[in-house]
Amino acid sequence: MTIQAPRTPGVVDDASERVLEPEARQNRAPEGPVKVVHAFWLAGMSCDGCSISVTGATNPKVEDLLNGVIPGLPKVILHHPVLSMEVGEDFTHAYELAAKGELDAPYVCIYEGSIADERIAHETNGYFSAMGLSSLSSDEENGDGQYEAEMPMPTADRLAQMAPGAAAILAIGTCATWGGIPSAAGNPTGAMSVMDFLGKDYRSALGLPVINVPGCAPLGDNFNETVAAILMFLQGMGPLPEFDELGRPAWLFEETVHRGCTRAGYYEEGVFAEEYGDKECLVEIGCWGPVVNCNIVSRGAHGNKGGCMAVGGPCIGCTMPGFPDKFVPFYEAPPGTFVSGNASRTLGFGIRRLRAVTNHKVNREVRWDELYGGEVPSGWGDVEKPGPLKKTAHFFYEKLQFMGNKKKPGRDDSKRWHTDMPPRARNMQAPHDVSGTAESEGRAREDVDETWGSR
Repeated sequence: MTIQAPRTPGVVDDASERVLEPEARQNRAPEGPVKVVHAFWLAGMSCDGCSISVTGATNPKVEDLLNGVIPGLPKVILHHPVLSMEVGEDFTHAYELAAKGELDAPYVCIYEGSIADERIAHETNGYFSAMGLSSLSSDEENGDGQYEAEMPMPTADRLAQMAPGAAAILAIGTCATWGGIPSAAGNPTGAMSVMDFLGKDYRSALGLPVINVPGCAPLGDNFNETVAAILMFLQGMGPLPEFDELGRPAWLFEETVHRGCTRAGYYEEGVFAEEYGDKECLVEIGCWGPVVNCNIVSRGAHGNKGGCMAVGGPCIGCTMPGFPDKFVPFYEAPPGTFVSGNASRTLGFGIRRLRAVTNHKVNREVRWDELYGGEVPSGWGDVEKPGPLKKTAHFFYEKLQFMGNKKKPGRDDSKRWHTDMPPRARNMQAPHDVSGTAESEGRAREDVDETWGSR
């Protein structure tokens, strides 16, 4: 399979006014299965939390991708500024080969952290985020293709040079996907996302726009699973994974936090936590889960365990493009809660009581109601018998349950209940106490003989 790059290989970056020069040859996806794929990790305005999260992933593990043990997938060679063993020029050499189109294998670029506007720092002969010394440039300084003297090379420049030939560009974490905290109100560095930096028209060598896996930090499993899905596509083993209109893996971010939250049932019944540590829904102490796309609770933070709401923390919207500006002040009830929360309380008041009545009905074994007059043979405590109101509700509930000629399960009218215990428990008295007469004892003996055989 060969997919040609778009016919307009030049990409204009409005933020930095940088133009990526057209390649002498069109970038092409590799033909047929490949054995090795290089993954070049670049870090901008980052806390390295994304790297930490990925190294803790379990499905698949980083080790499985790097060792090529997943059937059918190529081995991944990771070039990471922290995890790689090489240093200095030995480390950056592979980046330069990729930028020149001289690498002997396909590659992807992974960007962590937001991208600062390096023009701001350049005004004072500085930089915001850099890796290695400049050996390639965008001809901003002089005509010979080199900066004046050797300066640290901004990672934004490396991304600009490597992006046209990459099989895919992956932005990991909210800083890289949407700008995140570095691009919050004020933004002295001019920080932006990878998508903002490369522009709407950017396409990789496979014809893909920027792929975004948000989160602060993102779930490591979310990212590694996305990488594995892309590698399967690269190998021709499956279709291109489904991404939404913002480049997020659709199968991971199509649902809101609330729909997968273990506390969502309390919201439905209008019961809310009043302080941290309460078991009920956290919306009124600052949780934005009903409007945030994330699978943190349903998947778990690490190893399918934990997750913000699962351990008592409200969702502050860290996976969303509007984070953090549109979610502040944190840990206070969102404005919409006044309407939705009160509506939930009003409706939930009735729902809770109706469900409590039904719960009382289904929390009783049929035998207890038929033979024991509602008394439960439990030594653990007293169990409330159904009163006239509940009996009436249960009666009509059962009528609705089996209306439309639905056959009620259980024994039919031709057989009666056995009112005595089996022989091994014959000396133990049932709560309804039907023993004590010769007639009852004789009937019990006949029932036991019929059921268990003559002893």
